[in-house]
Amino acid sequence: MNHVIHIFLGMVLTVFSVPAQIPEKAEDISPLLIGEIIPDVILKAPDASDHSVLDIFSKKPTVLLFYRGGWCPYCNTHLAEIQGVESEIIKLGFQIVAISPDSPENLQLTSGKHKLNYSLYSDSNGTLTKATGIAFKAREKSTDKLLRYSDGLNEGFLPVPSVFIVDTSGKIQFEYINPNYKTRLSADLLLAVLKELK
Repeated sequence: MNHVIHIFLGMVLTVFSVPAQIPEKAEDISPLLIGEIIPDVILKAPDASDHSVLDIFSKKPTVLLFYRGGWCPYCNTHLAEIQGVESEIIKLGFQIVAISPDSPENLQLTSGKHKLNYSLYSDSNGTLTKATGIAFKAREKSTDKLLRYSDGLNEGFLPVPSVFIVDTSGKIQFEYINPNYKTRLSADLLLAVLKELK
């Protein structure tokens, strides 16, 4: 009997020690759904300080953006577009938080380049991106760039660019996720959704 228990425990430990596999393609992701809670993990701010995700959300309802990195022109265009409606988003009672695999230092460059007033956070090792279900394997030709922009922590994943709207407990109220990284949620549509949720 003890032998059977040891085998069972060994199997359980093996299952839990195997790292979660991420999909090969953006089309195969399995994101969290509306009504689910964004997991609480620690992210790095541009000054490299640690911040709990749920502490960030507890301040006010949040427009949560996941973007590929400061090297991506589509991401930079979208970040700037959202900056253009930031004051309207704040008036509606929401804050904006953007997360990428970039290192804190590279977040500073992105924020300065686009004069972003909202908060950027680093998820260089992909803990939150993977837990949210939007990570997929980057093409091999991108690996060196991803390592460079993440200070060596990103070993080959990308987030599918996404917009989540979450309440102060981290519960997802709305999500826009498109595997085609060139297609983003427009600022106008985002504002329309926020007005409906208010």
